[in-house]
Amino acid sequence: MAKLYFYYSSMNAGKSTALLQSSYNYRERGMHTLILAPSLDDRYGVGKVTSRIGLESGATSFRSDDDLFEIISSRHRDKSLHCVLIDEAQFLTKAQVFQIGEVTDELNLPVLAYGIRTDFQGEPFPGSKYLLAWADNLKELKAICFCGNKATMVIRLNQDGNAITQGSQVEIGGNDRYVSMCRKHFKENYFRQTLVPQHQLPLTVVGEDEQQTG
Repeated sequence: MAKLYFYYSSMNAGKSTALLQSSYNYRERGMHTLILAPSLDDRYGVGKVTSRIGLESGATSFRSDDDLFEIISSRHRDKSLHCVLIDEAQFLTKAQVFQIGEVTDELNLPVLAYGIRTDFQGEPFPGSKYLLAWADNLKELKAICFCGNKATMVIRLNQDGNAITQGSQVEIGGNDRYVSMCRKHFKENYFRQTLVPQHQLPLTVVGEDEQQTG
């Protein structure tokens, strides 16, 4: 019986790498996979999944109003699929989480979804919220805070390296905008009790600081 899996973490835990490895494992055995990625994440171009270590693969992009059950069903009819993998699954809507559950239950296809659990304010993303509630299997991928403890939260930084506490939940960015932290240091930074350590700042900020003090 197929299952819906949710692999969750903070940023920089290797989610995209794990997704690409899983897809490769299927394809290496002559099986067919379908990789889905939200069109709003265009950091490396639309229609691809790219990991921080340089691995990449083509993907089928989707929007928030797309019916994922219909997209997957159509591809499954054209070429029998063995697994569906979804990158940046935190951006799924509630309806889309239901739809990929239908893929598992009605088409008997395993679905592996990879995503961030919470946003920069410590609030759950809609997709992650319903995947945590509805997935058959939950698997945590671990990232590391600068203190060495497990990072479970994400901070969004401004140009000065300070934590941002207000703004849109969705703002695409990488290490120049976000830092993964343990809960303790998330709280300290989010509530302005301390600043992000110098070695965690974007290089542009570090350069500006050096020029000012030089």
